[in-house]
Amino acid sequence: MRIFWKNILAVLLLVGGLYYMSQSNLLIAGESQKVITNELTWSVQRLVSKESWVEQGDYLPLNVSYQLLAGAPSTQQRFLSVGLSSVKRAKGSYLIPTLQSLFSQSSPEERSSMVVVVLLADFDISWRVSTVTEIKTAFALELEQGQLVVLHVPQEMYPPYTGLKRNYNDLPERVSFRSKQNLDYSFLILYSASLGQYYLQIEDDVFSAKNFLSTIKRRVAEQEAKKTTWAMLEFSALGYIGKLYKSAQLPLLARFLFLFYQEMPCDWLMGRFRDLMTQKEPILFKPSLFQHMGTFSSFQGTYNKLKDKDFEEQYTNPLAEVYTDMSSYKKHFPKLAWDAGEDFFWGRSPEKGNHLTVVFRGPTLVTGIMVETGSGGKDLLESAQVEIGHDVITTEKDRSCKEFQTVGTFKNGLFEIQEMDKKYTSASSCLRIQITAAQKDWLIITKIRISTKLRTSTNQA
Repeated sequence: MRIFWKNILAVLLLVGGLYYMSQSNLLIAGESQKVITNELTWSVQRLVSKESWVEQGDYLPLNVSYQLLAGAPSTQQRFLSVGLSSVKRAKGSYLIPTLQSLFSQSSPEERSSMVVVVLLADFDISWRVSTVTEIKTAFALELEQGQLVVLHVPQEMYPPYTGLKRNYNDLPERVSFRSKQNLDYSFLILYSASLGQYYLQIEDDVFSAKNFLSTIKRRVAEQEAKKTTWAMLEFSALGYIGKLYKSAQLPLLARFLFLFYQEMPCDWLMGRFRDLMTQKEPILFKPSLFQHMGTFSSFQGTYNKLKDKDFEEQYTNPLAEVYTDMSSYKKHFPKLAWDAGEDFFWGRSPEKGNHLTVVFRGPTLVTGIMVETGSGGKDLLESAQVEIGHDVITTEKDRSCKEFQTVGTFKNGLFEIQEMDKKYTSASSCLRIQITAAQKDWLIITKIRISTKLRTSTNQA
């Protein structure tokens, strides 16, 4: 009986000790001895695919210990894994809106075909705890369904990223920031290598276009049908946003970033990797599927106004009819340059006096105009002016305006003007591109975009 009670007492002491440890708070050494909540983590092994030769044996070992903070990836490979790394910012945070955009812009079928992997790469444990709490609250369903995974890599896994050589005469702080960022991406990419057939790299401060996954799937199918070598497809022209890789090549990419982490920024390294994988030229798709939303950089909270001019989510021009006296090639009609999307107007060699005219359904106060021509440096509009007009007239062939006034001319195939309403204060009924000199090359007008605002008077221009 005495032995029995001793055993009971030992069990109670063990349970009590475990409870005490689970409830204890972690003390952070410092002036204030601030108390923060324990971070609930457990070690996790990444899934290993044998598609890459570097994973088929102990070649170039890259051994990383991961801490799983939330979610658990499915053992069944999906079409797409989406990776992003996030650190504590001096000003603002865009991680939650970025994740909301990824999921809200995807259909249920699309969400079931992807997994989003978030690496919380800051060593501030209190920030990680609060961020994971936010994520668990906002994305409980996605975590439960294996569509979202949150990771951390302990600091001891990182090689030195301070006191490094100053390539390009960068400030030491800048060198440390970009070097650690390369390591963050290396660890993130290595973990994600087996989760999807393809891997998409984005940053933690972007908007996503509607149904971006379906667009990516279609573009991949088109690219594979060409039977040409590719290592990276680009769905944004900005930095390390919207870059797509074959998952079979991720183990190599992860090691490449790790080996050269202190040499140059990640977006420069990815260009070198693409070249080494024998893809000669960038493959960039338009319109872009991702837009930079952040105002302040993750590097020292500096102001960052970077925007992708080819992102057109939810963009629409006003209702209008489009006319031209230039001959269209096949089905590349002039209206395609006005409508949102990937199509464009393609016309045979324009002559002096040719035009493309947009007639608005109603008087419109235009505040900005952007016209982009050419493709790959060819079929640019060499000599033309942009005009706005008023007083709509109808002829036997088309509709136009009675009077026009010039607002500017093309330069290097591009025309752009903003804040027009400061000079042209009344509404317009037409917009016209007037050719001022003949050219031998054909003409591609990829997009005509205008910005407008509500009129405060009934005047028309």
